[in-house]
Amino acid sequence: MGDGRSDCGEVWRAAGGSGGEELHGVQPALEDRHHLAFTVQYAPAGETRGSVGDFLDDVPAGSVIVIDNEGRTDVTVWGGIMTEVAAERGIAGTIINGVCRDISTSLQQNYPLFSRGKFMRTGKDRVQLVAVQTEVTINDVTISPADIICADADGALSVPSARAEEVADLAEKIEETDTRIAAYSRRPATLVL
Repeated sequence: MGDGRSDCGEVWRAAGGSGGEELHGVQPALEDRHHLAFTVQYAPAGETRGSVGDFLDDVPAGSVIVIDNEGRTDVTVWGGIMTEVAAERGIAGTIINGVCRDISTSLQQNYPLFSRGKFMRTGKDRVQLVAVQTEVTINDVTISPADIICADADGALSVPSARAEEVADLAEKIEETDTRIAAYSRRPATLVL
């Protein structure tokens, strides 16, 4: 989205709180910026046991993987091996509506990872892949494949691809205005009564 310089606060303000919906509760392990969404949907495993990571071969370099694990905090759908593979393939980061594990690998790889928290129990045989590149909903926010994901130290949000250029332009203007205000406020001033 644009050149990726605007932070999430500016993008959220530019989207007017609609069309740039925050993914409340999703926290960063590392900081990143704006990229296309590659969506993944998991569900609890039924009779057929599932695995995690089978979709990684399909993710284009530069994309952000957005995983909906229904907000589950009892099993992970992302760990160290997936981080290493994703980093090697140039995937821009991962956002999880759920938890992850092996944070030390993400830190070593400098791989941007956002989730609801951390837990050690793997999702292998506990979750199953339902769909990839389909709409997912996180906190009442619908994310479609190719929507723009903005994620940084302040959090994460999704901007529908149809509004990406409009929001990017406005976010850049907001950033320029904020920069001017900050510069003005640092100028020495005398209080005149």
